[in-house]
Amino acid sequence: MTNVITNLEQVTVDWLTAVLSQNGALTQGRVASFARIDGRGNWSTNAKLRLTYTADARGERPSRLFLKLVNTDLDDGESFLPSEVPYYTRDYVDVPDAPLIPCYAAAYDDALQRYHILLADVSETHMDSYDKEPTLAYGLALAEGLAAMHARWWGADRLAQAGAAMHSPEHIRRFVDIAEPGVGHILRHAVNELEPHWPDLMRALFARHPKALIARARDANGFTLIHGDAGEYNIMVPRQGDTPVYLIDRQPFDWSLTVWLGVYDLAFTLVQDWDAGLRREHEIAILRHYHAHLLRRGVTGYAWERLLDDYRLCAAMGVYIATEYCRGGLNERLRFIWLRKLKRSLTACDDLNCATLWEA
Repeated sequence: MTNVITNLEQVTVDWLTAVLSQNGALTQGRVASFARIDGRGNWSTNAKLRLTYTADARGERPSRLFLKLVNTDLDDGESFLPSEVPYYTRDYVDVPDAPLIPCYAAAYDDALQRYHILLADVSETHMDSYDKEPTLAYGLALAEGLAAMHARWWGADRLAQAGAAMHSPEHIRRFVDIAEPGVGHILRHAVNELEPHWPDLMRALFARHPKALIARARDANGFTLIHGDAGEYNIMVPRQGDTPVYLIDRQPFDWSLTVWLGVYDLAFTLVQDWDAGLRREHEIAILRHYHAHLLRRGVTGYAWERLLDDYRLCAAMGVYIATEYCRGGLNERLRFIWLRKLKRSLTACDDLNCATLWEA
């Protein structure tokens, strides 16, 4: 089923029957009917589907599905990469315990610049991690899931198998340059909400930290396919207990980093989304757990000390994520998000003495 669904009205019992039959979830019978609850994401149209089947139906017969439709052309000179399609259909299909929601269909049309994915709807058992206080057990579960994903494409040889190239210095610089205008807007209009030494730290970071990133990218050990946006709105956690966790919405912009240090995904969550006190209490245990599970998954030659320095390098990148919210001016609407991310990222820079990585 390669035809891309571009409108929710195109979803029919015939289409659902064909999709589920093709992937083996329906081995006999048909979808008899379905109810649709439409929704929207920041960058997508979506719907929850409730299915019923004919009496002779056999197979898994999922009763609750989630359909997501994405236009990758943003009409402002930027675009999304269609990476959610290989995310579910190629990148980790052979990885035991990969933290992905079961996928029943996915397709991308390059001419239309659109794709769809059809997933299990897990909203009855799971919720956004934003709505649940993080715990050490959750952090360990996330570390295990990320290690499973990262180990699959770890290092230059496996990245080559995936057809994924290391980013050029120009691409890394573009990633930083996209965010840099936000520094001026924040320092002009919100400097009173920052610690006195943070403005100088931000200026120094944007001036010198990118060179450290470019230098680190000369060695592919530690690099892999990453999620890139593994934050609290893109991680689904159980309503009860801590496992399994699911990482959703791998939806990078064309300027995003998609091949990067694996520990960046863990730093993204711990630094930007966890209260600083909770991060300080648990981050070493979580990082140790991540490192141990990389080794169990076959990663070699990546020392704990190297991982810790990579984590420090990536922790500082949270400043880029926060300031990008304000690249077009102070973002008052989302101030509660970016200001919290910025404060937590700068606090982590202080705690981890990150500046030594680019001042050396």
